Amino acid sequence: MISQKAKYALRALVALAREGDSLMIGEIAARRNIPRKFLEQILLEMKRHGIVHSRRGKLGGYSLLMPPDKITYGQVLRIIDGPIAPLPCLSRIAYRRCSDCQSEEACEIRRVFAKVAESAREVLDRTTIADSLASSLLADEPETGTHALARL
Repeated sequence: MISQKAKYALRALVALAREGDSLMIGEIAARRNIPRKFLEQILLEMKRHGIVHSRRGKLGGYSLLMPPDKITYGQVLRIIDGPIAPLPCLSRIAYRRCSDCQSEEACEIRRVFAKVAESAREVLDRTTIADSLASSLLADEPETGTHALARL
């Protein structure tokens, strides 16, 4: 599962991508139902990683620094929640051998969860904030018997 903080981060980035212009923290918080203090922390983290930038003043606020088609769900989840791996021995960025493991090669559990981790990474690293905008536009269209996301 992803954290609530990661969900808020993704919502905020989608809001910034949809707007295209700078948004004040209060606007994002109200539009996306995110606690303001929590959002401040999230946007500072996104700023440290070069995803958003901020401007002070009357016309200030936050905006995307990277194009929405270059910001992946996997990237955001790794920034906020850390490694995308169900077991520490499957992490690419924080590998740690399982303390109770005799042999990674012979571990039946590891083999199954390696497939899970790989499929999750494939989807998360391929899906961008721009994809979220496209799917939300499709979801607003009348259905024709298929789910809006399936049409992507």
